[in-house]
Amino acid sequence: MATIASLPTTPSPELLRRFDIAGPRYTSYPTADRFVEAFDDADYGRVLEQTLGSPGRLATLSLYVHIPFCESLCYYCACNKIITKHHSRAARYLDYLAKELALHTAIIGKRQALGQLHLGGGSPTFLSDTELAGLMELLRANFSFTAKPEIAIEVDPRTVSVERLQTIADLGFNRLSFGLQDFDPAVQEAVHRLQSTQQVFDLVHEARVRGLESINIDLIYGLPRQSLASMERTLQQVITLRPDRIALYAYAHLPQRFKPQRRINVNELPDGSTKVAMLAHALEVLVGAGYVYVGMDHFALPDDALAVAKRQGRLHRNFQGYSTRPDCDLIALGVSSIGRIGNTYSQNAKTLDTYYELLDQGRFPVMRGLALTRDAMLRRTVIMALMCQGAVEFEVVSSAWMIDFARYFAAELRALQPLAQEGLLDVDAQGIRVSDKGWFFVRAIAMVFDSYLQEDLSRERFSRIL
Repeated sequence: MATIASLPTTPSPELLRRFDIAGPRYTSYPTADRFVEAFDDADYGRVLEQTLGSPGRLATLSLYVHIPFCESLCYYCACNKIITKHHSRAARYLDYLAKELALHTAIIGKRQALGQLHLGGGSPTFLSDTELAGLMELLRANFSFTAKPEIAIEVDPRTVSVERLQTIADLGFNRLSFGLQDFDPAVQEAVHRLQSTQQVFDLVHEARVRGLESINIDLIYGLPRQSLASMERTLQQVITLRPDRIALYAYAHLPQRFKPQRRINVNELPDGSTKVAMLAHALEVLVGAGYVYVGMDHFALPDDALAVAKRQGRLHRNFQGYSTRPDCDLIALGVSSIGRIGNTYSQNAKTLDTYYELLDQGRFPVMRGLALTRDAMLRRTVIMALMCQGAVEFEVVSSAWMIDFARYFAAELRALQPLAQEGLLDVDAQGIRVSDKGWFFVRAIAMVFDSYLQEDLSRERFSRIL
């Protein structure tokens, strides 16, 4: 069954509007809102030992490190962050990261192979050059980095100079993600994130000069004071910038869940029809400029590793989004971070006080998680196949899980029929194939196989999928 090719057309605003429904982003399945406190630090320790504690283990790990600090508050932000100008707080946090890492290496040893590292936040560039260097030294002392690891860092352009970029490159980082969101000064003012266009252009240029392999730019549509005209200006500037990858996210206004969003003037938010029109225009502009729509908010230049993996059917998905790296165990360090070991998910304490307290007790700071049932693992297989390859082969899944796919998922196959009639997918005796048009709505297709959504008709916990 062929994988999805790069897309020649983009969906109409009318179709986007009809499928702009609430639903998960599926960086995992089941999603993090389904984690339970019954899965605790003791469970995590047992799973870690059973899965990674074997002396002969040869598989490669992925590592996520959460740095929660930011100097200023961005009103749209839904991340777990701590706003402070006191950089001295980072030193204590790094000490506790070392404690958490030591708990892991006491079980799995110090030379586990590491093929992927991601520093997220917050703002990892809140750390000083010396602190970043110390953190990388700590990680290299405890893991055996593979020959060509992917080492990524999220960068707030306001906290990075040209000189700092050289330090980042010298430390081994080869992928940067710049949080831009919008170039328009009025929009930046409305969300309390002012940064000059020239500064961003200079940083991207210097990053390329220093040999950083891949540069990503994050954009958000649906922010206050945005319009079709302002979005067009930002898109044209981004195209001129020509980053290797672009992540285009919808702003989800959920002030009841995320307190900083209460500072946003709701009267300045674009209405639903304007927001959908922005998305439709952005898709047309970016695809027209030569970017491949990888899926689920992500675009990449045709020769970027992500676009190549899309063409070759090698895409994977984890808590950082799409990845070219094979699915593997993910160790997560730091407050609120989410990891995956074996067939379990776990999340650390969301507050610094609890995070520090548990580590002082010599315990993993895991506060909740989930051990997947066989049904959940099967559904994860199907959902990830749809999101990464755009196809599900019934015989392959049936053989691997010893089921009759058509019988096991009879209700889901019936539920797909309206989507098939819209031309979003094809279903036959061999399997499911997402169409070119359907690739833009793959999240809605995957939702059909989500048993939690089938049981819970209320989706107020989720943002809209477009």
